[in-house]
Amino acid sequence: MSFADRMKTIVVATDLQGTSEAALEYARKLAGAYGARIVLAHGADPLEYAAVDSVPGNVLRHISEQARSVLDNMVADLIREGIHSHSELRQGAVVDMLLEVASQYEAGLIVIGTKGSQGAGPVAVGAIVEQLVRRSTCPVLAVAADWNAGENRPIPGGPVMLAIDQNDAKQAAVEVASSLAATFRRTLIVVHARTSAEASAFLNPCATTLADFGIKESAEFPVRCIVKDGPPEDAIPRAVLQYGPSILVTGVKRKSDSPGPHGTVFTLLASSRAPVLCIPAPADTEKIQPDAELAANVG
Repeated sequence: MSFADRMKTIVVATDLQGTSEAALEYARKLAGAYGARIVLAHGADPLEYAAVDSVPGNVLRHISEQARSVLDNMVADLIREGIHSHSELRQGAVVDMLLEVASQYEAGLIVIGTKGSQGAGPVAVGAIVEQLVRRSTCPVLAVAADWNAGENRPIPGGPVMLAIDQNDAKQAAVEVASSLAATFRRTLIVVHARTSAEASAFLNPCATTLADFGIKESAEFPVRCIVKDGPPEDAIPRAVLQYGPSILVTGVKRKSDSPGPHGTVFTLLASSRAPVLCIPAPADTEKIQPDAELAANVG
């Protein structure tokens, strides 16, 4: 099933405190383009109040009622815009809640906000986002609270940027980035972080990179490959600053002995002001389409 086919439901994590406003704005754009519904998900974690013995049950109920009222208003706004929407208010750990909602609605995407440049670095990502990317089996889009403000505002019609590594999520990331470029009619920029060995040999690996990943330019979107010297965690953020992409797509590396991702994805989440779309490796990597078949599909 293609990314476009899976994009029938988008789950948006809402904290009701402002951090998720940019995430919801981006989800609106995606929902409109793909004809998807939006499920607003808010988790009330009892552990947040566990250490406060003096908080009576009626106060907690009042907090839940307030959250429900805010969610209802948000849903009404989306429906007025023509976006099918409803909400889920559940108790429990936030990450568990989001994964349950995504599974229940067979979501093609989870969108969540991060703190933005005010807390640049790993703190800006947050434990919830980190856990969500580690555990989710569907793509997770992390949107910084200030992604579209001031100097962080993306270039109008900004490109889709694809940062690809040789890992088990590479083909899934190519398919998603190609779908976004075709849907929004944007240039697809493929970033290759050139190693010191490649640089010393004066190698320009773009042609090989595009061929290896089965990426071909089509009538729907142009493709451009750029080379940045240095490790991916340094090279890719520099490319983001230079080209101002509307979204950065990257695969989530997994090791066979661990359920979590590894590699540069968390560095990108902490350093890139562009929204970062994290693509998990398929559960069964043997079912990934061969490069030639993928090229035929996106070309």
